[in-house]
Amino acid sequence: MGSLRDLPSVDRVLADARLAEAPRPLAVAAVRAALERARSEIREGRDPGDVVALALEELAQARRPSLRRVVNATGVIVHTNLGRAPLPADALERVLDIGGGYSNLEYDVEAGARGSRQTHLGDLLRRLTGAEAALVVNNNAAAVLLALAALAEGRDVLVSRGELIEIGDGFRIPDVLARSGARLVEVGTTNRTSAIDYERAIGPETALLLRVHQSNFRVVGFAEQPRLTELAEVARRHSRPLVDDLGSGALVDVGDEPTAAASLAAGADLVCFSGDKLLGGPQAGIVVGRGDLVERLRRHPLQRALRADKLTLAALEGTLAMYLDPERARQQIPVLRFLDEPVDGVRDRAERLAALVGGEIEETVARVGGGALPLAELASFACAVEEDLAAPLRLGEPPVVGIVRDGRLLLDCRTLGEDEVEMVAGVIQRARQV
Repeated sequence: MGSLRDLPSVDRVLADARLAEAPRPLAVAAVRAALERARSEIREGRDPGDVVALALEELAQARRPSLRRVVNATGVIVHTNLGRAPLPADALERVLDIGGGYSNLEYDVEAGARGSRQTHLGDLLRRLTGAEAALVVNNNAAAVLLALAALAEGRDVLVSRGELIEIGDGFRIPDVLARSGARLVEVGTTNRTSAIDYERAIGPETALLLRVHQSNFRVVGFAEQPRLTELAEVARRHSRPLVDDLGSGALVDVGDEPTAAASLAAGADLVCFSGDKLLGGPQAGIVVGRGDLVERLRRHPLQRALRADKLTLAALEGTLAMYLDPERARQQIPVLRFLDEPVDGVRDRAERLAALVGGEIEETVARVGGGALPLAELASFACAVEEDLAAPLRLGEPPVVGIVRDGRLLLDCRTLGEDEVEMVAGVIQRARQV
């Protein structure tokens, strides 16, 4: 073990040929970090080893992307921590095409003048939902925030107490409503709210009625919520708009998750939903509904701050276009494919993986995730391996994330693609060799 006095200078380490090709500013930072690591090792009574080797590790770490592909072996299909929906091939092609050059993002090629980015998805969304108009922002919380700010700032918004939900990471509907400048008026009780509760609460300062879909939980037992058609009738009688926040939302039937088209048909004036959950596209907030209301949102100053970028719009257009053929969408949009796949196919992947790594097959239950269909249980199969592989697999290349249960690591194969089985087997084999 050396002493602090024995450590080389920065310049001496930089003179090593192994660092010759690294850009000097990057190399200097790496060497300084390496020397600091070496000092810490010496202070703790350990040999720091080759300082140049430490610097090369620092260089590799600096060059490694932080945002990386991860293999999802958790069985949670719309996994928020793992990026929610994987994009379909059509969406990725659109991103490459638009992102690799200039585009008509805000240019009308026919008129030869400035255009609007909100025009590109309007026709598709109108066709898929039956809406008069549509608008896209960067996520669904932003969509709700914009709707409330544009339509209810300084006025009252009626919401059932049973719908004052937390949407994840500490964000709560009352907080979003407060930031919009609107005033929350709670109606009904936590477990029971009726249409008459809304009727009685409407006053001169009421701007709109807001229904929030209980996407990430369910109240069962002695419970009641008015049907959307009932709320729409109350809103119509009092000439107030009804805004329906679907949370996840869908464009095709997925369990009991409401679709945007059904919500509009039931009488909602505006519907807000997510792009990266059951729809299976990029992160986005989508607003569809009455033309005059959507136009008020479009003209509000917040719209510019919340608008989606060209890559989001490209990926969303590629995803939405697939829904023009619903059967193709179910087969080629990964989220829908994982949801619909017969359990026999999942078991086949689990058996293949188990044969490659010497694991065991275990029957499991997969989940939808993303705050959608919280009670849904999807029959699934996992390959079970040693629990002590959990950390090495997370640190592997690519990282593999599974579920530790009952002393074993379960690699649920419902969320594992056909092309990922051998990849995961390779990561396991390398982890066992360390």
